[in-house]
Amino acid sequence: MSRSLILLRHGQSAWNARNLFTGIRDPDLTERGIEEARRAGKALREHGIIPDAWFTSALRRAYHTLDLALLEMGITDLVITRSSKLNERDYGDLSGLNKDDARQRWGDDQVHIWRRSFDIAPPGGESLKDTANRVLPWYERNVAPLLLTGQTVLIAAHGNSLRALIMKLEELDGEAITNREIATGVPIVYKIAPDGTTLSVEELLPA
Repeated sequence: MSRSLILLRHGQSAWNARNLFTGIRDPDLTERGIEEARRAGKALREHGIIPDAWFTSALRRAYHTLDLALLEMGITDLVITRSSKLNERDYGDLSGLNKDDARQRWGDDQVHIWRRSFDIAPPGGESLKDTANRVLPWYERNVAPLLLTGQTVLIAAHGNSLRALIMKLEELDGEAITNREIATGVPIVYKIAPDGTTLSVEELLPA
């Protein structure tokens, strides 16, 4: 498969399981997350998808997911690029807090605004717009040129850094992208046209 982009959200992390705001904090995968990463690799292998290039964030839940997926695909001799530009959105003062406790402290409406608005950041943190402003220039410099030469690229990252990419790939506005859910450990495959636009998108659900 040529000129394709695969986006992979990391498997469940220890803080996902505890309902905590994670952001740029660095917990590892749970056992469920490890299994999700392996299933993602298996799904890619079964669909005959062999990437030419691999990128991930600088956070362990993302690069551990990529490592496990590649092992499942039988790929071991490779160079992986990690970039903090692909890190999860910084939740600032919310980081490490239980989401229910945050709602009790600031109220349901305020926490919902911080989580789901496009351009309103939590105290000390980033909005989704801020996240997109670091992710998209990185993508244009490092990934778009590879796709234009016909390569297949795999990016393992996080819910919000991937939302920034999906916003571009699917031409979604700020309101639409904030409501887009991205499952952990499910590869999303975009076929890319020669001009860089998206031809099709498919989720490779685990068997």
